[in-house]
Amino acid sequence: MSELSLHDIHLARQRIQGLVRRTPLEHSPSLSRIAGAPVYLKLESQQLTGSFKLRGASNAVAALAPDLRARGVVTASTGNHGRALAYAASQLGVRATVYLSHLVPANKVQAIRDLGAEVCIVGHSQDDAQHAALQHAHEQGAALVPPFDDPAVIAGQGTLGLEIVEQLPEVGQVLVPLSGGGLFAGVALALKSIKPAITTHGISMTRGAAMHASLQAGRPVEVEELPTLADSLGGGIGLDNRHTFTLTQRLLDQVHLLAETSIANAMRHAYQQERQVVEGAGAVGIAALLDGLVPARGPIVVVVSGRNVDTAQHLRVMNGGDA
Repeated sequence: MSELSLHDIHLARQRIQGLVRRTPLEHSPSLSRIAGAPVYLKLESQQLTGSFKLRGASNAVAALAPDLRARGVVTASTGNHGRALAYAASQLGVRATVYLSHLVPANKVQAIRDLGAEVCIVGHSQDDAQHAALQHAHEQGAALVPPFDDPAVIAGQGTLGLEIVEQLPEVGQVLVPLSGGGLFAGVALALKSIKPAITTHGISMTRGAAMHASLQAGRPVEVEELPTLADSLGGGIGLDNRHTFTLTQRLLDQVHLLAETSIANAMRHAYQQERQVVEGAGAVGIAALLDGLVPARGPIVVVVSGRNVDTAQHLRVMNGGDA
């Protein structure tokens, strides 16, 4: 496949129109005061399945040829991608199977089952689930829809970047959760293709940030997957990564790693000041602002990537806990 381009992102937007929601971009007075510059929240947490993942999954399924759709789709996920693929497949009449590790929270497992997908729980890491999904694809002939390292998935996530620059043409900096790189690569490719001067920040957690470790090493590396409030950012990037590593390497201006206490503080801020329920992975951009990691040059857009947090965990965090 030729290198991914802005054209691919525009094609993805045409393909997924009617399957995904154009999410709001809202000004945050409280974060603007803290950051010393205008801050806007891109509320992808209000997407139909509660996270940005619906964009990439919908584009990947919609782009499949009819004979491939008939064989079904399969994926491995830390939760949100599986939920998105299950939803997209149900909308397009395609059978879906989702492999999850034992680290995936129970609420995310149940949400995927509720959408009609077959759920298989294997191993104790995203890599274990990925190996099982690959085996299923080979044995059953199902189309593998990776959670991030796939051109159709990246292009789908990039439609979020198109919306940002349309909603706020003067955007100067964008803060994007960084894990496998599908969201970051798509959003950054869209934004920098249209406005090269935009500064991109990739935000992750200190506990098991695989893309950050890989960027430091200059190649994809494995890291131990650890429990974290930002569970959706867990998992490796794949040692055979073909797309997101090089795109992230090229498009990333700054990376920030956050402690669990900072992520918890950001979840509390989102709820108390912004009236938003946000999962840990979705709150990392807010955390970077609260920790003073981003220069006061606006307007700043924070991608709030998801809301799919376990209710009991959210309650513990709101009551002052960090887990």
